[in-house]
Amino acid sequence: MDIGSLPTRNARHWPDRLALVFEDRRLTWRDLNARINQAANALRQAGVGRGDAVALLLPNSLELVELYWALAKLGAVAVPLSPLLRGPTLETLIRDSDAVALVTAHHLAPEVIRIRAGLGSIPGHRFYLIDGTEPGFADYRAATAAALAAEPPPSGITAQDPCQIIYSSGTTGDPKGIIHTHRMRAYYGINFSRTWRMAGNSVVLQAGSLVFNGSMLMTLPWMYTGARLVVQRKFEPAGYLAAAVQERVTHAMLVPSQIGSLLGHAEFGAALATFETLLSVGAPLPLQHKQRLSGLKPGICCELYGLTEGGSTTVLDRNDFLRKPGSVGVPLPLAEMKIVDDEGQVLPPGAIGEICGRNALMMPGYHKRPDLTARAVRDGWLHTGDVGYLDEDGFLFLVDRKKDMIISGGVNVYPKDIEEIVTAHPAVQEAAVFGVPDPRWGEAPHCAVILKPGKIEDPAALQRWINARVGAAYQRVRDVSIRDEFPRNAAGKTLKRELRAPFWEGRESRI
Repeated sequence: MDIGSLPTRNARHWPDRLALVFEDRRLTWRDLNARINQAANALRQAGVGRGDAVALLLPNSLELVELYWALAKLGAVAVPLSPLLRGPTLETLIRDSDAVALVTAHHLAPEVIRIRAGLGSIPGHRFYLIDGTEPGFADYRAATAAALAAEPPPSGITAQDPCQIIYSSGTTGDPKGIIHTHRMRAYYGINFSRTWRMAGNSVVLQAGSLVFNGSMLMTLPWMYTGARLVVQRKFEPAGYLAAAVQERVTHAMLVPSQIGSLLGHAEFGAALATFETLLSVGAPLPLQHKQRLSGLKPGICCELYGLTEGGSTTVLDRNDFLRKPGSVGVPLPLAEMKIVDDEGQVLPPGAIGEICGRNALMMPGYHKRPDLTARAVRDGWLHTGDVGYLDEDGFLFLVDRKKDMIISGGVNVYPKDIEEIVTAHPAVQEAAVFGVPDPRWGEAPHCAVILKPGKIEDPAALQRWINARVGAAYQRVRDVSIRDEFPRNAAGKTLKRELRAPFWEGRESRI
């Protein structure tokens, strides 16, 4: 269960197989493992060892990939942080993680300098820059180039040792440090390589942020199988499609907003020619997108539902994608799931309640927060805060997050139901529905939309179109706003809290 052993294994058995592509760099498993060893040995020489946390404030890069695995070999703990974080929030997370080193990029150095005085657990010689030099920062590339490429000494870790601390996205409240052990990460590789049908000859395309836990759904199976990983610095539709064709990609993971933008490109269908699995994760995939994807290339699409905390993961397999189009699938093998009411009683099929689960991917707890752990994990079951139901076949149907639910005149209104209708409009690329103050009902639905490129739509006309199609009067949206973009986290998830906040200023709200 020591995942740090995997790059060593791959380099031994398939040294000349292409392992990683990043921009103009193409590394074999021999090359990549040597770089990982140099990074591990450089950090070890600087005093980083088993159990030490290292903050990684980095964009997608070759260095970020190698650092994940270098730290695993050392038995150290990777703390990936979004490059979008700023000021007090960034300082709070680094301090909370007890990091003893920090690696960042030159364009992010000013943010680190602003908060550096508050990072007392990191000695001065352990602030690193991966690209260039800056006073007060060590040169990461020089340090690793000078280090030995031989395997570092065994770390002595156990399967229960922490491998990473992943801070929650902050979409529903204050971020929390979610501990992932070597055992959990090993099961990511084992479970998901099987689920995605990944093998040594697979080619994985990763354009979403590597600090997002969802990236592990593809990158751990990549390492586990010794396949090829193509990493892009950021997601950009034209570049993504070009890479998919050039590298003959077989496996990829995208969030729904990225899928929506690709569906607007005529070249998308051709780019899917070599795809075997296209995974949607991070938010419910609109039914309209599912239907269009299946029309472009049937039998490749999967959808995953789950939390970074684990415990409740389901997969809608590509073989069930059209048979159960409204579902997010079934629990992983050797896992359990149940739906409970507010009193914790298990509900029958078809009844809506809170989703609870337990599986091999479940966290041991939140970092330094036993109070929050006890609240989330009760009697061995992770309580997700999400609302859904199981059908007679045990397939999960996601209704919404409890936190996003709108209570209008005492009636529960689920934004996801309205968003499915809105995204069927020919001019709409993406929609976000949330509750805003209403003098009569307390809350009423507001709909924010991003239009497809070149489309123009009157908000009042769009509101009428939506309200003519919702199933109940209480689902009618009070108004519509058209946005150029939505606030998002590093994972690409829409931050509804930020959309909702201006409407509730000076009022009591559930933000």
